[in-house]
Amino acid sequence: MPAYEIEAMNSKGKPVRRRIEASSREEAIAAVKDDGLFPTKAKEVKGASQRIGAPGVVEKKKGGLIFGGVSTRDLTQFTSQLSTLQDAGLPIVRSLRILEAQMKTGRLKQQVGIVADDVEGGSSLSDALSKHPRTFDKLYVQMVRAGEAGGVLDTILRRLAEFMEKSLRLRKRVIGASIYPIAVLVIATLILSGIMIFVIPKFIELFDDMGLEVPPMTAVLLVITELVNKFWFLIPGIPFVFVIVYKAVVRTNGGRLFVDKIKLGIPVFGTIMRKATISRFARTLGTLVASGVPILEALTIVREAIGNEVVARAVEEVTSSIREGESVARPLRQFPVFDEILINMIEVGEETGELDKMLLKIADNYDEDVDVAVESLTSLLEPVLIVGMGLAVGFIVIALFMPLISLISKVTDD
Repeated sequence: MPAYEIEAMNSKGKPVRRRIEASSREEAIAAVKDDGLFPTKAKEVKGASQRIGAPGVVEKKKGGLIFGGVSTRDLTQFTSQLSTLQDAGLPIVRSLRILEAQMKTGRLKQQVGIVADDVEGGSSLSDALSKHPRTFDKLYVQMVRAGEAGGVLDTILRRLAEFMEKSLRLRKRVIGASIYPIAVLVIATLILSGIMIFVIPKFIELFDDMGLEVPPMTAVLLVITELVNKFWFLIPGIPFVFVIVYKAVVRTNGGRLFVDKIKLGIPVFGTIMRKATISRFARTLGTLVASGVPILEALTIVREAIGNEVVARAVEEVTSSIREGESVARPLRQFPVFDEILINMIEVGEETGELDKMLLKIADNYDEDVDVAVESLTSLLEPVLIVGMGLAVGFIVIALFMPLISLISKVTDD
């Protein structure tokens, strides 16, 4: 059904803009008149039926085609700028129009325009944002709704922007710590594969021509080389197979729990993931509680946003505990992923009535721990990977030269 943008005047003479879906222009004007407004202009919105909020779906506005989703960085920047404009006292619609005008063409620009239209048409900001759940998740919408209810939208947006900035910074640190070892492993794999495909076969021909009897170490190397030469085309597909299997496993609750337990148990990396997950749990819950979101609703949002099934199940236990009139801290002791000091700090926060402040302080402490752990990991990985690469190359060199040394010894004895 086509949509029409109607400009009208209300009974006080103030301009009003409405967007209405109707089968004809006359029907849209009649609908506005039924609301007690006086239409002054009506025009059809081209491509309105194509406006869909989900990423990956083609959307159309003013003749343009938009593909893809919204990056966390762009959303964080939008939230920060919106909080600044609201703090300056600008009306929400004008703030949204300003941000829409300065954005580059893309999905977020389009969605901000739609949100501005909805708000201008009488919708609340939270309701307008909730129509685009892939961009503005439940956490985002609930915090905005709490800000609207309390009349502190500028404060809530600033708090939300700070939360997103810290979460993004933490995520970048964890990803940054993973890039170096992955890059080194890929390069090492390529080098070793090249040696096995192009170099070692020459030695195999030499050994066969001389009729040398190879020692066990060399025999192992030759078997590995033969497998690599026969199935080298499968090597590039290993990461894709791993990703497919991983996604299939994590689609089930049991599989996701199993994988998350393994992640948390990996030496060094597991510690970083555990601290990062707890930081996200504490910061998300603390931000929601500080924003006035009811504790049970806040825990439900945290469970969906945490991204780790082990912690999600702990949050579920906490939710059940609170429904029965108990505390937040007690059920967390059942889960080894939570340190005793963290549980004690939460208990103190509950006793003093400052749970939100204590949770944010816990998140800051764990962020600092992640920083230190990432720096230590980066410093440790470089020598470990170099030594590992050296051992692999050393194994190949020794395995290849052992038969030659044996041959030289026989020649010398003769």
